[in-house]
Amino acid sequence: MTAKGTPPVTTSLSFDVHSPATGALVGSYPSHDESAVEAAVERAHGAATWWRTAGFDERARRLDRWRAEITRGRDELARVMSQEMGKPHSDAALEIVMALEHLKWAAHNAKDVLGPRSVAPSLLTVNQACRVEYRPFGVVGVIGPWNYPVFTPLGSISFALAAGNAVVFKPSEYTPGVGVWLAEAFARVVPEQPVLQVITGGGETGAALCRSRVGKIGFTGSTETGKRVMAACAQRLTPVLMECGGKDALVVDADADLEAAADAALWGGMANAGQTCLGVERVYVHTDVYDTFLTELLDRARGLRAGPAAKIGPITMPKQLAVIHRHIEDALARGGRALLGGLDAIEGQFVQPTILVDVPHDAAAVTEETFGPTLVVTRVASMDEAIERVNDSEYGLGATVFARRDGDAIADRIDAGATSINAFVAHATIPALPLGGVGASGFGRVHGPDGLREFTYAKATTRQRFPSPLALTTFTRSARIDTVVDRLVSVLHGRIG
Repeated sequence: MTAKGTPPVTTSLSFDVHSPATGALVGSYPSHDESAVEAAVERAHGAATWWRTAGFDERARRLDRWRAEITRGRDELARVMSQEMGKPHSDAALEIVMALEHLKWAAHNAKDVLGPRSVAPSLLTVNQACRVEYRPFGVVGVIGPWNYPVFTPLGSISFALAAGNAVVFKPSEYTPGVGVWLAEAFARVVPEQPVLQVITGGGETGAALCRSRVGKIGFTGSTETGKRVMAACAQRLTPVLMECGGKDALVVDADADLEAAADAALWGGMANAGQTCLGVERVYVHTDVYDTFLTELLDRARGLRAGPAAKIGPITMPKQLAVIHRHIEDALARGGRALLGGLDAIEGQFVQPTILVDVPHDAAAVTEETFGPTLVVTRVASMDEAIERVNDSEYGLGATVFARRDGDAIADRIDAGATSINAFVAHATIPALPLGGVGASGFGRVHGPDGLREFTYAKATTRQRFPSPLALTTFTRSARIDTVVDRLVSVLHGRIG
């Protein structure tokens, strides 16, 4: 690792990363302690001044070169991803493609979104020239997940960098090599200063980053971990962006394209072994097409397998296997049926596709995030019932609707950060659209103009062009001026309606 990409190791502690597919040792990394984290943040503050003064155009050029570095090394990066968290190589390559699209958008749009712009004053303040600009915080800490270790953290890292911040990135302890690879690639195109650094370790390393002198934390992970991140950040009143868990639903109306809906449900629920915050975990199907949809879904799912060389990879976190088992067991004990898979679907670190029906609405498989290749399919009498069930959740990250006629009307009634109609998770792939949730799914947005502004603060500036004929903020204000202002206010605001 280059000197500019990682802080000095001040501890002898380290941790090993093993392949979840084979158990083989993938690599060993230092557990950066609090002093190492603080040193990295301190170095980042010096780099941030240089990076900010480089300006939007120069930053865009460097980010474009970083994008080219990632593109040239994409096969190697995909291999590291696959080794560390088990994702099939082709899916890892697809994730990199999506990340590159967002990196390009951030670099090329930061100037227009964040640059200074004039603002019109009101009639009472017509003597003022006004402008607003969005300034970087200085140093941003990013805590990334393991399930999409390139696409997801780059949604924060690339936008924070484009906005003019230096970044200290703590990748998941399951995928530290991915973070190191990205930082090494960045250091090759920005060798002058440690603008992007990586710190590695577990929860304590992340907690130290939260307590450090960063201007903001961008976090992606589980809701429970997010609460701990917020508590640590509260010590310094450090603002946070929280992209947390989800329990996303897919809704199928009576006039939907059932083949497309079944294909989307299967991919949304099983891709990445179901380890996707935006993944489909609940499916609500209109009763008129329920049986047909289910047949189509099962026909597509029966040939799908999880395994070392299959299209579905392993469960990355061993502890998640117990959660998946508990959800399936609870669903079956309460009257649910497994039309595919079931309790015997768990084979070591792999879980075979499981499709459950007749599951009570308050079962754990419906209310809690499963994070495994399972789908709960539910018959509904109407779209009103479907919407009610979709919204009866503490999560609100995303949703998918399949309908020919009423897709927009259904989507508008769903309480979520985004909804895609007739395509799964399309909203996350479009760089200009914001991505984030509500409720237990978090707050703040990555991607798009909102994602750029997320890593800045708004600074307003006024300049008096000439003395006001109605001098208001002075002790020399006369009764005549008060009378004029009173009459003016009556004309401006009192005649409405």
